[in-house]
Amino acid sequence: MQNLFRQILLRKRPTGEPRPADFELVEAPVPAPGPGQVLCRTIYLSLDPYMRGRMNEGISYTGTANPALGSVMVGGTVSEVIASNNPALPQGTFVAGYDGWQAYAVSSGKNFRKLDPKEAPLTTALGVLGMPGWTAYVGLLDIGQPKPGETVVVSAASGAVGSVVGQLAKLRGCRAVGVAGSPEKCDYVVKELGFDACVNYKTEPLLPTLRKACPSGIDVYFDNVGGDVLAAVLRLVNRGARIPLCGLISQYNATELPPGPNLQSVLVNRVLIKGFIISDHVDRFPDFLRDCTAWYRQGKLKCREDIVVGLENAPQAFIGLLKGRNFGKLIVKVGDDPTLKSC
Repeated sequence: MQNLFRQILLRKRPTGEPRPADFELVEAPVPAPGPGQVLCRTIYLSLDPYMRGRMNEGISYTGTANPALGSVMVGGTVSEVIASNNPALPQGTFVAGYDGWQAYAVSSGKNFRKLDPKEAPLTTALGVLGMPGWTAYVGLLDIGQPKPGETVVVSAASGAVGSVVGQLAKLRGCRAVGVAGSPEKCDYVVKELGFDACVNYKTEPLLPTLRKACPSGIDVYFDNVGGDVLAAVLRLVNRGARIPLCGLISQYNATELPPGPNLQSVLVNRVLIKGFIISDHVDRFPDFLRDCTAWYRQGKLKCREDIVVGLENAPQAFIGLLKGRNFGKLIVKVGDDPTLKSC
């Protein structure tokens, strides 16, 4: 009798918000690695907003075709090599890759990143020392280019990307102001992460509260959400402000485009707005990993993780992510972590 493992497939393409029926949990035989391949056991699965776009039909923002219906849902993973025909990846190696929403996967390991659990907990490879942290590093430092004394505002401030942006801004000598969706999230970024202020967009009038938090105006706005927050920020930008455009989570479930913001202030204040896709900046990954690993180990970069146990709970957790229900980097614990470490 063959050993079986679980996968979550894309069953339907959502219209608007994803629903549980858009996903399908199936079982399949555990594959055997071929020549040069490895068999990996998934320990952790990362859930990220970009996955919503990968559920659509057609070409993704990266220029590649989105997965076909019936395919395994895409996603970043931390795994353990449990069988190997690749001498570069012996059994017992921990790796970060993109094995998707499944408990096991066979791969050549070509794009794997080896992990050392003695250097940092495995989960950090999906958050502060992974794609979200890298996104924050490149977007803020390369596009935002903050200078000491400037004011940096970041939306989704308690999330995996936003929390790193604010901490990097403080390391650059800036005033860091977050925008988040609950008193608990605002307290966290101010009291735990060292932000100077945080605006609760759900309970406070956005524009006047943001103006009070940014008495000298806004020099850099790291945008994760678009929508009303962007519209308010554009009323407060200084001349020469920079806006790294990372995400538009407020629009990911929209069935039609919302009205756009008034861009007069962009023109008058010579504001730079630049969208970016982190996969275009692979050359910066070694610098990011060197700097942020050092800051993490020195206690200058902190992280919070929201861990959901069980692959079967990934769809509901992902749906909640798009509604802002998570608090910190959202990760699914798929299998046992033999290192027993978490940040």
